[in-house]
Amino acid sequence: MSSITFQGNPVAVSGQFPQAGQAAADFTLTNGELNDIKLADFKGQKVILNIFPSVDTGTCAASVRAFNEKAAALSNTKVICVSMDLPFALGRFCGAEGIENVQTASAFRNADFLNAYGVAISDSALRGLAARAVVAIDEQGKVVYSQLVAELTEEPAYDAAIAALA
Repeated sequence: MSSITFQGNPVAVSGQFPQAGQAAADFTLTNGELNDIKLADFKGQKVILNIFPSVDTGTCAASVRAFNEKAAALSNTKVICVSMDLPFALGRFCGAEGIENVQTASAFRNADFLNAYGVAISDSALRGLAARAVVAIDEQGKVVYSQLVAELTEEPAYDAAIAALA
């Protein structure tokens, strides 16, 4: 179990957060067409998981926008923005914002993703949502960078995640 803060208040986070050098845990998430996607679907590609509580918050929306901008310059790299939001909400946000360089995925049908990636907020008013984190996975499925953001209202280190995949 890890601990982060939300507006300075401690929040418990359950699960095993992945560390560099470990094999990335397989996952099943739901894309905008309500189809399952798995880590294996991206075999041979680099993957950045941008994990956050909800696209309906300013910081989460900013992270999707930032990764969308940065993803345009990345080769052989998929950025997957993951939250518990319904795929419809994620699609509506991306459509309104012109987001085209990242893929969104929801864990609403597969909440076990939160524990598998060590981002399950297990107490406070945000219980059941994902903590903010970034996990960079190389072409062989190995974690090369991970950041569990210490304060939920702060943005992740975008450039560090991208640099780890260079």
